[in-house]
Formats: sequence, C-alpha cells, structure tokens
Amino acid sequence: MRRFARTLAAVALAATVVAGTAGWASGTTQRAVTGPPPGSASWRADRVLGRELPDPGSATSGQVSLFFAGLSDREQQLLLERHPSVVGNLDGAPLELRYRANARALSASHDSRLTRLASPGRQILAFDPRGRGQVAEVFGDLRSARHVAVVVPGSDIDAGTFDRMNDVYGTPAGMAKSLYAETGPGSAVIAWAGYTTPVGLGLDAATGSLAEAGARRLTRFAEGLSADGLPSPVVFCHSYGSVVCGLAAPGLLATDLVVLGSPGMRADDVAGLHTGARVWAAKDDTDWIDDVPHVRVAGLGHGADPADAAFGARRVPAEDAKGHTGYFAPGTDSLRAFAAIAEGDSR
Repeated sequence: MRRFARTLAAVALAATVVAGTAGWASGTTQRAVTGPPPGSASWRADRVLGRELPDPGSATSGQVSLFFAGLSDREQQLLLERHPSVVGNLDGAPLELRYRANARALSASHDSRLTRLASPGRQILAFDPRGRGQVAEVFGDLRSARHVAVVVPGSDIDAGTFDRMNDVYGTPAGMAKSLYAETGPGSAVIAWAGYTTPVGLGLDAATGSLAEAGARRLTRFAEGLSADGLPSPVVFCHSYGSVVCGLAAPGLLATDLVVLGSPGMRADDVAGLHTGARVWAAKDDTDWIDDVPHVRVAGLGHGADPADAAFGARRVPAEDAKGHTGYFAPGTDSLRAFAAIAEGDSR
C-alpha cells in the first residue's frame, strides 16, 4: 500500500511539474558544463614541443599519462605555464603537475568566489571556472596513499559553495575533511564537485540529465586516477550525487560505492547497477529524502531506495546521523563505518 501511495504521489508530481503549477522555480534550470577543459583550442594549436599535443576531447587518460611520462621536467613546466587550465583538468596528467597548474589558474582569477580556493597549500586537482564552477580537492598525500576515497556531492554545490562555512557536512570539502580526519595516514580523500549540480528542488533534481553528464565526467576522472598509478577509490555519493554514481556504475573504476541520503540510483536493485563494486547504503530516520517517492514516472524520480533491504545494498548504520547532511558529522556511527569502508573493510 505504501508503494502504491508513493506511485500516486509521483504521478501527481509529474503532472504538476509538467503543468508548471508545482511552484518549482523554472529559473533554476541548469545547463551542464561538458566537453574538454577551457583553453583546449589553444592547446591543440600549440606546436611548442614540435609535435601535436594529445587532444583533450578525444585522448584517453592512458594516452595522456603516456604523453606526460615521455616529457622532461622542463617540457612539462613549459606546458603548465602556457596552458594551466588544460593541464590542471587533464585526466591522466600527473597529479603534482595538476596541483601546480590549478594553483596558477586560481591565482590569476579575479572571481571573489575562488579566493579561499587559491590559498597556499590547498591541493586542487581540478578547477573549471565555466558555469558555476567545478572543483576537486585532495586531502592527504594522494601519491603515497594505500586507500583513496572520492566524495560526490548532490544539489546546490559549485565553486562558491564547495567549502561554505554553514552546513559544513553538506559540502564536499566538509565531508572529505571529516572522512580524512577519521581515516588518517595511509589514506587520501578527494572532494569531487566535478559536474553541474541541480539548484534547489527544481526539475533538474527530479530528472537525470545533469546526472548523465556528471556520470561521464566522474567515470573519466576515475580513469585518470588509475592512469596516474593511483589505487581504485571507494566512492561516496551523497543525495543527487548517488544518481550520478548509479549512472556511472557500469564503467566506474571503484572498489565500493557508498550512497547516503539517496533519492535513488536509477536502478531497481544492486544487480541493475551492473558493477563489480560493493554497494553500501545509509539513511537516517530524520532525513527528509525519505519523503521523496522512490519511483520513476514520466521521466521523473530516480527509482528504488538503495537503503531498502530489497535493493540488496549492504546497510551502513546511521541512527545517530541527523537530517540530510549529518552523515559525516564527527562522532556518528555512519562516519566510523565510512572510514572502515574507505580503509578496505569489506565486512
């Protein structure tokens, strides 16, 4: 009966959104940032090394890695200075080079949203200023890490809200910092806000178009980590980020997928994700996401609840997490469980 009621609710939701009477803000519709990094046209035309550079739009991460491995330090530095936005966002390029390239690009920016990101010592693995801005930041020594985790956030995250001071554990930087503090040496955590997220509870949040674009970017990002010789990560997917992870799952190089506060993964069960990764799910009783119908009707909604036993995911305790953004709060059972999973505990 409860499932039937939710189906009716989803049908009503579809009707009201299509009719434009649901009160959802049409002005919040987002256009996904896709394609190669900014500055790619100049990169493609550059013959400073006497040969073509790998095309950012078509070269694989493995091809990019091999290209940089064949360069001298001087040649790598020359490309960094001439094309920091490309080098800093080129999956498969050495992470140390990407850090330096993005620091250079951020220091040259006059965008007030990015002031904190440009602070010395931050390890920015990706920075794309287009649209609302996309960022990836590393906590820990990624090069020497035995275990790597990636945090994929949900709605309302961009360069300006990446590490906002309010609702800290609802931000990718806050979630990643907390997880890293719980895991400590030997692990590294990447806060990955590398896709265009929905704004508010609008049509974008109820559909999968932004998630589809994000899934392609997440898959390529993970391929870049592998090409650079880094361990396959545990991927933590919060809220709408779990839709991204669900769509990416068949091709995502990950040992585990951990979803929390999920509206659905666009699959009926774990088998429908077509992944060899272990799948985990967490949802606390006070999370408002439980009021969202876990169905798909007329293209709206994201399907079954991964936290339901019938989905088949391994359950993560979350009884003392509070609300939709409390899963990474220090002292919670969910954070302790996340840390154990990130460190390779497969129980």
